[in-house]
Amino acid sequence: MPLKNDGSGKRWVEMEVVVPGAPEDVWNAMATGQGNTAWFTRTEIDGGIGGEIRFDFGADGASKGEVTVWEPPLRFGYVERDWLEGAPPVATEISIIRRPGGTCLMRMEHSLSSSSDDWDSHLEGFEKGWPVFFEVLRRYLQHFAGRPAALLRVDSGGTGEELDLWVKLTTALNLAGANSGERRESPRLAGVVELVQQDDKFRHVMLRIDRPSEGIAVVGTYQRGGEARGVVLLYLYGEGAAGTVQQLQEEWSAWIKGLLGEGRS
Repeated sequence: MPLKNDGSGKRWVEMEVVVPGAPEDVWNAMATGQGNTAWFTRTEIDGGIGGEIRFDFGADGASKGEVTVWEPPLRFGYVERDWLEGAPPVATEISIIRRPGGTCLMRMEHSLSSSSDDWDSHLEGFEKGWPVFFEVLRRYLQHFAGRPAALLRVDSGGTGEELDLWVKLTTALNLAGANSGERRESPRLAGVVELVQQDDKFRHVMLRIDRPSEGIAVVGTYQRGGEARGVVLLYLYGEGAAGTVQQLQEEWSAWIKGLLGEGRS
């Protein structure tokens, strides 16, 4: 949905997505650290009003906020006061609405107060960044809800344009030219392609995987501050997920940096 403002200084974007599961399942995915780690990024949440929320975005930094709304299993919110130097605090509120057929409507709003449009592009960036993660959320709730989860995230800058990095990544993982529904296998990764999306801002392919473990993989490239970057996200599920991530993290990190050429002159 387009950015809105109400004339009082409030400026906001909002998104809606229908996901499988009962409100309690969706709440656990949205309002707990383990739940967020299962579909978004490594997260810690101290539940309750005034609790701290911490997001780890790897090479893209970290963010923290304070819980401001805590009404399980229907409403959750938090405010990030230091998300960007010089910017007003940004508030996030999540509403969960039960729908027929064992599904819920999840509504997310990001808002801030400002008399100028200086921060509008950042709000719009939030909106554009969520859809791929909402696709992971859908699949997590459908296939893996409630299971222990761990995230392996590796990324790297590289030499060349963003398209060059995309070709390198997808070729190395046998994902070049992948189509939804195909099974693709490589020594590092194997599974069924769920989604392929590309535009002038980013490219990604999503798989439901069984190698190196059961889970969901997102392989993609994007632009950050004029630099092209590649990223692999492996959301792994089950009792052994954390151990698998610990075992593979260093190896995968060295692999992607070597492949994409980070640090080369």
